[in-house]
Amino acid sequence: MTSYEMPLLDGTAQPLSDFKGKVVLIVNTASVCGFTPQYEGLEALYKKYSEQGLVVLGFPCNQFGKQEQGDSSEIGSFCQKNYGVTFPVFEKIDVNGDCTAPIYKDLKNQASGILGTKNIKWNFSKFLIGRDGGIVGRYAPTTKPESLESAIEQALKG
Repeated sequence: MTSYEMPLLDGTAQPLSDFKGKVVLIVNTASVCGFTPQYEGLEALYKKYSEQGLVVLGFPCNQFGKQEQGDSSEIGSFCQKNYGVTFPVFEKIDVNGDCTAPIYKDLKNQASGILGTKNIKWNFSKFLIGRDGGIVGRYAPTTKPESLESAIEQALKG
């Protein structure tokens, strides 16, 4: 994961190596989804645990029901206005198919989903990465951010 550099919503290149040694929660997001209110829970986790070493990274994706059609400016405004998001949010990416972002290719290869599937099923699928860079867990879109607290606390100890 640390070998990638990804553009933030403002176009700034963000080396993921900056997060080496941290616990990282990676989430593919969307602004017009039934799970969009999870932004609130993600921000709460970030605020609660960031000083202990948690980073939440949001990767908007328009591959599921075209629920992220806005441009980077619109996505950023939406996240800030509606959920007060302060964690890093990146430019829109693909998480499945021929144009899958390399980071998601790696994540899916390292941690398959239910019944061994590789593809991301919907918005707000989550990957928790430990301080050592290994995947702690892959979580379904229905997994609420607050239910990850114990896994995050364990990863922060490690």
